[in-house]
Amino acid sequence: MLNTIKPAQGRLLISEPFMSDPNFKRSVVLLTAHDEEGTIGFILNQPEQIKLKDVLDDTFEAENKIYFGGPVQTDSIFFIHRCYDKMLSGEAIGDDIYWGGNFETLKILINNNAIAASEIKFFIGYSGWGKEQLQQELEQNAWMVSDIPNPDTIFSKDEEKLWRDVVVNLGPKYAHIGNFPTDPSLN
Repeated sequence: MLNTIKPAQGRLLISEPFMSDPNFKRSVVLLTAHDEEGTIGFILNQPEQIKLKDVLDDTFEAENKIYFGGPVQTDSIFFIHRCYDKMLSGEAIGDDIYWGGNFETLKILINNNAIAASEIKFFIGYSGWGKEQLQQELEQNAWMVSDIPNPDTIFSKDEEKLWRDVVVNLGPKYAHIGNFPTDPSLN
């Protein structure tokens, strides 16, 4: 395996540099649930071409980006945030990072400009792995696992750079991977 850190809630999955699955090409996935039954997470660095106001009529002028969270349940919106003090809801998944919460409260806060874009991230769909599926993919070196360097990483708006940054953060043994070309045939 590429590294020995085990997947767990609040950790990151980092796709290997030449993953052929277009859903996960150079992706960074925040794991929000991981147990013996399976794994759930959200791709952090694949923005869609739509804004929150485009999919939720009652969010007025919400300019929040929406990200492709993964190929499962793409007819639903999910969110992670770091504003529990305002939401008073959500499941803790890491250091000051929460998954979900009261959606009605969230809409009120958004419409009152009480939540900054840097405090929340929205997703269409999620990424999911069944029992043993993620372990098999790890054994095939499809993924590397990392702790979250800091909460700002999760809410980064520099999607192009995020994959490289988390690979480099794994340490000198992996840093060279961050410089691999997207298409090795162009090398």
